[in-house]
Amino acid sequence: MGKPTLSAKDFSPEVLDAFDKYVHGMISRRDFLERGGKFAAGSSAAAILASLSPNYAQAQDIAEDDPRITTEKLIYPSPQNWQGYVAKPANATGPLPAVLVIHENRGRNPYVDDVTRRLAVAGFLAMAPDALTSFGGWPGNDDEGRDMQAQLDRDEMFQNWVAAVRYLQTRPDSNGKVGAVGFCYGGGIVNQLAATLPDLAAGVPYYGGQVSAEEAAKIKAPLLIHNGELDTRIVEGQAAFGDALTKAGVTFEAYVYPGANHGFHNNSTPRFDEAAADLSWERTIAWFNQYLR
Repeated sequence: MGKPTLSAKDFSPEVLDAFDKYVHGMISRRDFLERGGKFAAGSSAAAILASLSPNYAQAQDIAEDDPRITTEKLIYPSPQNWQGYVAKPANATGPLPAVLVIHENRGRNPYVDDVTRRLAVAGFLAMAPDALTSFGGWPGNDDEGRDMQAQLDRDEMFQNWVAAVRYLQTRPDSNGKVGAVGFCYGGGIVNQLAATLPDLAAGVPYYGGQVSAEEAAKIKAPLLIHNGELDTRIVEGQAAFGDALTKAGVTFEAYVYPGANHGFHNNSTPRFDEAAADLSWERTIAWFNQYLR
C-alpha cells in the first residue's frame, strides 16, 4: 500500500489538534495558520498545512484498470440523483454481498474510490456515492470539497445515503445483503443508518460520531467500530455509546488503536498509521464476510 513520506510523529500534537479542528470546520484556515505558526519550528504554517494535506497520487493501492475488478460510474435513484462509483470482482458469476462506502466531509475523493476498489478485490460489490453531485462532484481538492459539503443540508444528504442502501439491495448482481463502511463524517452516517434501517446487514464506522442512546436502542446491524487512541474528540463518546449498544443487545466490537490519530486509515496523509490501518482493514473484511455472505 502506498503511504506518505511523513508521519504524525513529524508534527507536534498541538499542530495535529489544530489540523483536526480545521478539517472539521471548527476553526478557519487563518486560525490554523496562526496556531500552526507557533509550532512551525523553522517551517511556515502554510508549509505545515500543505504537508498535512492529502497526496492522492502516492496513496493509490488498486489501479482503476486492475484486471481483477470492473468499475463503472452511474447515477443511482435517489432524491437528488447522486453520482455513484461502483466496483466489483471481474470474475463474479453470481450475486455478490454489497458494501456502501461513505466518504468524509469533503466529497468522494480518490482515496474513497481506492477503498471501493479494495472492497471489490476482496470479493464485494461496492459503491461510493458523491454528496457533491449537485456541484458536479468532488472538485479536485479537499479544501473546496469541505466548503461545498458544508453548504448541503444534512437531512437531505442522509436520505440519499438511505437510497444508496436500497439501490444496492435491489441490484441484480447483489445478494440483497448490504453493509456500510464510512470514515469520519461517513462513520457517523454508518451509525445513523444502523439506527434508521433495521435491515442494514452490517456496519463499520471508522472514527465516526456516535448516535444517542435512544437511537442506539434501535440498531439491529452488527457494528465493528474503529477509533484511534489520540482521537480524543471521538473516543470520549465511545464508552457511553458502547454501554447503549450493550443495553440494546447489539452485536458489536469496538477497537481503539494505540498511538493512532483521527483519519489513521487514509494513506494519503501523514496521519496514516500503517499498523492500525492494516489491522482494522483485515477486521473489516472479516466482518463483512461474516455478516454479508
